[in-house]
Amino acid sequence: RAEPKEEQSIDLIGKNEVYGDTRHEVNVYVKVFTNSPFLVCMDLALSQEKIIDPNYLWIGPDGRDLEGQRYVNLTETGKLMVMGFKESMSGAYTCTLSHKVIETTTQEETEMVEAYKFMVYAYREADHAYQVSVRFTTMHCKLKTNGLFFEKLRKILNNTISHLMCHITESSYKCHSIRTPKNGLQHQLFVNFQVNPFAPEWEEVCHKLPYDCEDVTNRRVRQAAERIGKFFHQLRYVLKQEFHAVPTIQYVDNSFSITPIDSCRPGFGKNHHTHQNCASCCVVCGPGTYSPNNEVTCRTCAKTQARTYGAKSC
Repeated sequence: RAEPKEEQSIDLIGKNEVYGDTRHEVNVYVKVFTNSPFLVCMDLALSQEKIIDPNYLWIGPDGRDLEGQRYVNLTETGKLMVMGFKESMSGAYTCTLSHKVIETTTQEETEMVEAYKFMVYAYREADHAYQVSVRFTTMHCKLKTNGLFFEKLRKILNNTISHLMCHITESSYKCHSIRTPKNGLQHQLFVNFQVNPFAPEWEEVCHKLPYDCEDVTNRRVRQAAERIGKFFHQLRYVLKQEFHAVPTIQYVDNSFSITPIDSCRPGFGKNHHTHQNCASCCVVCGPGTYSPNNEVTCRTCAKTQARTYGAKSC
């Protein structure tokens, strides 16, 4: 993903290459643990011309020459790839291109110098969870059966998704008395819970993979949410068709609703204004900001400034 400060032709981002621009810095977003695209030490127009005696100098965020560094792939044509990108590698990557221009008639040589700046940020995909709400009718709000039913329901749901390393969190219920025009006074249980992908031992699944496992985690929790949706669809059928006697507690038709909730890992957050081209990403917190938990925004340091990228505290 790449984005300059101003509008940029799609031609600048192709063939896994991002071209520089002498007029402004270019923002580039690299998913953690992957390789960056090639950062090209010239603009698109210059790349279409013959360049005489080019010389490239790449400087990393720490101010060091990147020539010979083990974590970079630096080609003889001035293209830079940063490999196995981590949040600490975020920052400004600058390149100076010097080359000669030779006057055709006089053969006079002129030294030309152009500078290009790339702001490279680590990002993660957001972690997904799902907020679920569902309602049941009950005989009365003060019945002990209500609490027993809620605990049983939670246990069944956890068992339904445990093989996906997901679990039910932040579960609660409230009972309300509702007067309806057709049915008079009804008592209903309002049940709420989250489907969370981080059940105990979920990390063991990740350690079997050679990369960060958020894609796998998000797929698992989506499958868990689908199973729970299917459960309530079947529950409606079971309560209506299978019970010979009318149960004390009944599912309220069409009351099941599910809403996705995004969260970011510590050290990452979303910023639609700063990172417009990666608005859905969890981008590494920049210097002076931090994120200690799974919120979706980076906080600003009050006094002590976090000088690094991906800070979890100031």
